[in-house]
Amino acid sequence: MSAKSTPVMRIPFAELVAITAAVMALNALAIDMMLPALGMISEDLSILRDNDRQLIIVVYVLANGFAQLFFGPLVDRFGRKRVLMASFAGYIIGSLLSVIASSFVLLLAARAFQGIATAGTRVSAIAIVRDQCSGRRMAEVMSLAITIFMAAPILAPAIGQAILIAAPWRWIFVALLAYGAALALWASIRLPETMAPEDRHMLKPSRIAAGYMEFLRNRISIGYTLASALCFGALFGYISASEQIFLETFHLGDKFALVFALIAGSLGVATLLNARIVSRFGMRRLTHGALALFIGANAVHLFVALTFGETLFSFMSLMMISFFALGLIGPNATALAMDPMGHNAGAAAAANGFAGTTIAGALGGLIGQFYDGTTTPIIFGFVMLGMLSMLLVLWTEKGKLFGVGEEQPEAAE
Repeated sequence: MSAKSTPVMRIPFAELVAITAAVMALNALAIDMMLPALGMISEDLSILRDNDRQLIIVVYVLANGFAQLFFGPLVDRFGRKRVLMASFAGYIIGSLLSVIASSFVLLLAARAFQGIATAGTRVSAIAIVRDQCSGRRMAEVMSLAITIFMAAPILAPAIGQAILIAAPWRWIFVALLAYGAALALWASIRLPETMAPEDRHMLKPSRIAAGYMEFLRNRISIGYTLASALCFGALFGYISASEQIFLETFHLGDKFALVFALIAGSLGVATLLNARIVSRFGMRRLTHGALALFIGANAVHLFVALTFGETLFSFMSLMMISFFALGLIGPNATALAMDPMGHNAGAAAAANGFAGTTIAGALGGLIGQFYDGTTTPIIFGFVMLGMLSMLLVLWTEKGKLFGVGEEQPEAAE
């Protein structure tokens, strides 16, 4: 921050972590609470092809990703809080439209609207975090936030399944609406505007384009954004097909939510560990090491599946290693991508979110469509995307890994 900048209000560290986690959980809940209900929705709305039920997830993710480009300039023009509150309102409306949707097409339209609104909450939240801190401190905030947020994907399928025991699938959207309303109330009361007035930018096409071009031209920002997107494309492929994998391949029935939670829990463990060790080892070393682990674990997984045959034990154990690696890659790659963009946080958060979510969602949707009753297409997708991600990191770091060009412990504002 320059000496002439107006000091912005500071959020207490614990509350910054908590509200960031709660906002990030909007996405996780909107995706993962739906998983146990996909079969019921398919029957109720007469979806013709089994794999088409995955569109309930994929359409939401893609709309969320594309919309982030729209919200980036808005948070840089109108401030973080105003856009965040408007996005909460959109999320609530999208949930309501999903409740009353009378056909599959209308449900997909409502899900797209819900995804667009949630894009604004993500861009605003990451810009708020970047307003408040940078460097390893930002990685620490993101790690702690993701650790808390991981309760959402771990518990969300179980919550969705519990709702289905007591009520029809539409009540899942009622629960999402209630969560969004409660979070909007919390933010309206406690969240200050973190953007200095003189840092706001006019909505000029040339200025907007310049902000995005600055992000695209920064080797570190675009490199780590795309590398992370490829890894999380594998994750979305798993998520989009998880209901079919656990119910049709492994015949788990009501145990689906429990197994899903156990696998997702390893990601939460990794993000909690990352918050404790990132200051010691640095973001680059952790990201590069985790990426190597991700590739190795999935190469072994593919060999086991093709040679000996997949079992529930092999799938769970090796997938947990992959999720652990993702828990280290996610917060560190995001912090590395955002670190050079302190003066351009809104556009950078939007570009990072667009690339990460849209590319990941598109790749995940593509991988999910190859589901053939076995886990092999999903694992193969993990291996290929992990290898491509490593190539991108090698390009980003000019062929030198594990600490070359390491960041300072605290990036100056």
